[in-house]
Amino acid sequence: MNPAVGLFAFLAVSIATAVIGFYGLRISRTTGDFYVASRTVPPWWNASAIGGEYLSAASFLGVAGLILLSGTDALWFPVGYTAGYLMLLLFVAAPLRRSGAYTIPDFTEARLDSKLVRRVTSLVVVAVGWLYIVPQLHGAALTIRITTGLPSWVGSTAVVLVVCLTVVAGGMRSITFVQAFQYWLKLTALAVPVVFVLLVLAGTGAQPQAPLPLNPTGQSAAGAYQHISLLVALLFGTLGLPHVLVRFYTNPDGQSARRTTLIVLGLLSVFYLFPTLSGALGRMFAPDLAQSGQADALVLLLPGRFVGGVAGDMLSALVVAGAFAAFLSTTSGLVVSLSGVISQDLFGGSVKGFRLAALLAAVVPLGFALMTDTLALAGSVGLVFAFTASTICPVLLLGIWWRGLTDAGAIAGMLIGALLCGGAMVAGTLMGPGNAPAWLAQPAAWSVPAAFAVTVTVSFMTKNRVPASVNRVMSRLHVPERPVVTER
Repeated sequence: MNPAVGLFAFLAVSIATAVIGFYGLRISRTTGDFYVASRTVPPWWNASAIGGEYLSAASFLGVAGLILLSGTDALWFPVGYTAGYLMLLLFVAAPLRRSGAYTIPDFTEARLDSKLVRRVTSLVVVAVGWLYIVPQLHGAALTIRITTGLPSWVGSTAVVLVVCLTVVAGGMRSITFVQAFQYWLKLTALAVPVVFVLLVLAGTGAQPQAPLPLNPTGQSAAGAYQHISLLVALLFGTLGLPHVLVRFYTNPDGQSARRTTLIVLGLLSVFYLFPTLSGALGRMFAPDLAQSGQADALVLLLPGRFVGGVAGDMLSALVVAGAFAAFLSTTSGLVVSLSGVISQDLFGGSVKGFRLAALLAAVVPLGFALMTDTLALAGSVGLVFAFTASTICPVLLLGIWWRGLTDAGAIAGMLIGALLCGGAMVAGTLMGPGNAPAWLAQPAAWSVPAAFAVTVTVSFMTKNRVPASVNRVMSRLHVPERPVVTER
């Protein structure tokens, strides 16, 4: 790829992001604008923004790379990502919107009437957010190195600078405009090159190369366990992602939240067709990328390999722009959600506090990203989903649907889930890629049930701590809002 093309694409999407973010600044005035866009975002706009922030580096680059490496085994990732949103629609979206909270810690404090639960939830949310931001920055580092030849740190640092600029400027209101634009840019950046590559291959009559051998663990007991554990992580982890959940606070009412989720399901289904096709094309026509350790760069390199000349450069520029849109949109969503939590707990919840929290939320994971390196983008994000499913998800689901949840049960479940899943993640990392046993490489199958079991057991043991306000709060969560009738 021509380095000038990659650099131009990166600068173009960064400038577009900043311009759209500053447009949002013009109408961001109140604290509500910064935290939840004053709860006025309509379903289609909000669904596009959710698609923008949810479809991260793992979706844009990692899914195609895994399909290149593992074939059909990797299809569990797009299936799990999309099916998780169906669970979100069924169990979380509308009740969470009705709670009236700004953040997940707001919800747990109101539901369990406990400041301590709020503090523990805040720590877990921040940990999840930072863990999720790091792979986005790794993806930016990989993209800038492959496409421009610049040092890896340039990509990570540039993403953080652009995100801080847009988030500090206008908060949730600005980011909503930015992320909606970035979803459609990402979809276009994947779809158009795939169509051109298919046309070129059909016109030249190219024959597939010798297929890569299938992963032998795919048919083993360990492979079956990994698939099940991955699905548990993706299905339940989606329910606890802070940057996704905060989006439902921006809808006007519960009905709008449900409609938003339905639209998101459609948007995700359309999007995942194209990384899947890219992975299949790479497996058939460019298996050497897997053998050279460039699987995660497949989407970036595919257009230049099959479409030459100016058209190839233009398609490559489009893909690079889409890749950086993925890093920017997901990172900005995470920074916004973390800023709301950190600001309320440390800086008083003001607009100034939100801006200070945004800087803290972005700079810390940048430090971790610069000290580490990974090419397994989808796999690393899958572990973040496992951690989220083991910590936030049990408290959220049980808090919405079970009156018997207590503050002691919630705290015990989050701490045990974090200890078990986090310990497995650390142990697996220390053992190195491919060396950890399946139960450490994919801990969700046992860490999630353990977290639920501890939460329920401790809640039963502390029945006297069920808050007196439980009936009032549960009614608010489950009684539909009255429709607003306007007089003519």
